[in-house]
Amino acid sequence: MKRITAPFAALMAALMVFAASLTFSAQASAASAPAPTFSGVTVEGRPFSSSSLKGKAYIVNFFATWCPPCRSEIPDMVQIQRAWESKGFTFVGIAVNEKVPNVKNFMKQNGMTWPVLMATPELIRAFSGYIDGGITGIPTTFVVDASGRLTGVIVGPRSKAEFEQIIRTALSAKAVR
Repeated sequence: MKRITAPFAALMAALMVFAASLTFSAQASAASAPAPTFSGVTVEGRPFSSSSLKGKAYIVNFFATWCPPCRSEIPDMVQIQRAWESKGFTFVGIAVNEKVPNVKNFMKQNGMTWPVLMATPELIRAFSGYIDGGITGIPTTFVVDASGRLTGVIVGPRSKAEFEQIIRTALSAKAVR
């Protein structure tokens, strides 16, 4: 992936503010589809695969440390992870246009404990088919219920209350993968 320039990043941030006003919805291409399978290496150097999430509800969040809307939702995501992890939920982060040391430092500063992978063309392809036009901005979030179905795509940041409602619904699905 090419490095995103500062003017483009500012445009993306403005678009995300607009997108944040949109309500959560499962797009036609994503509604109740099997979640994409993916694998990679975390920023800590550990292998990670979606198969390790069997029976869990999870949210895959494409983000960047330099993205204001992404940064705004991280504190709520940290609180949510702490509160919901023991109930069978986790976030999975995919850092876009980043360097590993920057992401590791950002995770440490913000208390992020969920797995974070660096975006690769393969990871982006795995998810792009589930959103009209592919992943074109960040944060872009994919919601997977406990039965392994992709139930929604969110473009733009969400509040703690919105995330918690989405997670409640995702956890209520019967885990039958």
